[in-house]
Amino acid sequence: MARIEAKLAAMGLVLPQPLQMPASVRMSLPFAWVRVSGKRAFVSGHVPLCPDGTIAQPLGRVGAEVSPDEGYSAARLVALAQLASLQRALGDLDRITAWLRVFAMINVAPGFDQTPRIANGFSDLIVELFGTDVGTHARSAVGMVLPLGVPVECEAEVEID
Repeated sequence: MARIEAKLAAMGLVLPQPLQMPASVRMSLPFAWVRVSGKRAFVSGHVPLCPDGTIAQPLGRVGAEVSPDEGYSAARLVALAQLASLQRALGDLDRITAWLRVFAMINVAPGFDQTPRIANGFSDLIVELFGTDVGTHARSAVGMVLPLGVPVECEAEVEID
């Protein structure tokens, strides 16, 4: 078993299946979840997923329907969703040599200004799995309205071998 997959298993974490859009949502998604170009992989915006690929609960705005702790947990689930897509695209997560950039978008209630705290759910997991040399990344964490009521969405860029 590869090193990162072994760490995930030791932590009891499961990579989810690809996103299963709710039956009520009728739209196509005409883009790649991961686009590899040279030594970089660009990861499209991912949302928090359950192991079966359905959108994880709770839904809503952080600071209103979703607590900061729930937002942090949702960001961890986003990291797992991205790792699952990267594993499918690359075949092996150990091919990642550097997490370069993460753009975290947080669905916030008016006045909620702790977006970095929520995005730490994503960053903390990546650094725990990959270590500081590979996992430390540049990051932005901004508040906005997000699709489907999800509390967090993140996109990323990684370097690969």
